[in-house]
Amino acid sequence: MDAIAGVWSALPGPMRDPVIFAVPFFLLLLSLEWFAARRLEQFESERVPAGAYRTEDAWASISMGLVSMATTAAWKFIALLGYAAIYTYVAPWHLSPTRWYTWVIALVGVDLLYYTYHRIAHRIRLIWATHQAHHSSRYFNFATALRQKWNNSGEILMWIPLPLLGVPPWMVFASFSVSLIYQFWVHTERIDKLPRPVEFIFNTPSHHRVHHGMDPEYLDRNYGGILIIWDRMFGSFAPERFRPHYGLTKPVDTFNIVTLQFHEYASIIADVRSATRWRDRWGYIFGPPGWQPVAPAVAVAQQPRLP
Repeated sequence: MDAIAGVWSALPGPMRDPVIFAVPFFLLLLSLEWFAARRLEQFESERVPAGAYRTEDAWASISMGLVSMATTAAWKFIALLGYAAIYTYVAPWHLSPTRWYTWVIALVGVDLLYYTYHRIAHRIRLIWATHQAHHSSRYFNFATALRQKWNNSGEILMWIPLPLLGVPPWMVFASFSVSLIYQFWVHTERIDKLPRPVEFIFNTPSHHRVHHGMDPEYLDRNYGGILIIWDRMFGSFAPERFRPHYGLTKPVDTFNIVTLQFHEYASIIADVRSATRWRDRWGYIFGPPGWQPVAPAVAVAQQPRLP
């Protein structure tokens, strides 16, 4: 416990969660975009105008963001206990926070691990259940950026390699906060494509619009947080060719924030209860979102015939 207390006391106040200090800027930009969207809606002809705001939807996103700040703080405290133990007793060396390369390792490491976790979250239904609320809005704006999950357990596990490599735990938290702050501004329709070098290296509004698209061409693409190069390297990149349609492929028609956060867990439980085979139960839990079992007769028909 002394080690944990020492790590926590070494953490500068503003660095415990820089997101808190960014909130006023989030709200200012959100208000400006909301005002601009209201003024421009009369010129839009789409079914859901690009960058539009719906009051109930925006308030649901803001409310989820406020709850997320509290739940994230709780998850970070739990993570601090484990990270401090790993950093103190397991890490073969301790990297100094005064060295520039430690910050590079922390920031790039968090970004790569975020990409990894984000991709897993879209391919394993149980983890998708923690993340799907962020994709539940049919609107794409700064309010949508605040529609965050309440269960950060997956990310906490994903960050373990960093304290194991000797990165101080508070630097892990600070780096992830930098990532969250960066990702706020990419949730907008009001910024078109940026210069090609920027679009090639960094996540941008254009890239992230693709990620939130429910169109078949855009599903499961562009997972990057700050850098888009991970998607280019690992084959998950797609350019924006047309403005996406946003939301879940199976929309949840409610603005109840509890339902938006937890409905997928309820669906998993219902599917597992309805299954008659263990392989199907595991598929409903750990298969990709939308996974369905193959009926036995169909499975037999699909087997290759011997010559």
